[in-house]
Amino acid sequence: MAKPKIVLLVDIVSPFAYMAFYALQNLPVFKQCEIKYVPIFLGGVMKACGNTAPINIKNKDKWIETERLRWARLFDIPMAKSMPEGFPPLTINVQRALTALSLSNPEALPDAISAFYKAFWQETKPIQRNETILAALIPVIGEKDANNVIEMIGQKEVKDLLIKRSEEAVTTGTFGLPWFIATNKDGKTESFWGFDHLGQVTDYLGLERPSSGGWKAML
Repeated sequence: MAKPKIVLLVDIVSPFAYMAFYALQNLPVFKQCEIKYVPIFLGGVMKACGNTAPINIKNKDKWIETERLRWARLFDIPMAKSMPEGFPPLTINVQRALTALSLSNPEALPDAISAFYKAFWQETKPIQRNETILAALIPVIGEKDANNVIEMIGQKEVKDLLIKRSEEAVTTGTFGLPWFIATNKDGKTESFWGFDHLGQVTDYLGLERPSSGGWKAML
């Protein structure tokens, strides 16, 4: 019987996508899963869906901030107390960098995503700037390959691939992040949206849902 699989769509701009990524990378319950990370451009997805950024909705912006810190505390996920300055930034370059990396150094993609999330959501660095992207990448793949990725950001192949993956995300139902595409041991696939639905992901995959900590608050 096949291993359970999870595809997680990622954009560094989303704090809840960061928490979903952190959970998949670090929580023991997911160690038996095959996990794939796909960089998309959330801004493009939201525009295609006619979706409004939560930060621009009255009262919801404050609620999102409360939820961000609450879930991080419940699952012991490292998270800066304050939002990054100028949030939300335009993440097109960092998403292109991840897309480029998926072509040039695919084995390093999870570590690069982790480095970018740390830079933005733990250290509140300006992730939209190439110098921040480069500084986060160098420890992951070395200076030479990191500079190559920065150069690839402007290449048509990389731009087109990010657009394609974002359009495919919309076609398959995505309207926001985190978006999980889960395939169970029987080969059946369903999608789930939201960090608070992580419990439903584990149930669908036939994993034993933990009963402690933040899991008690999960849907």
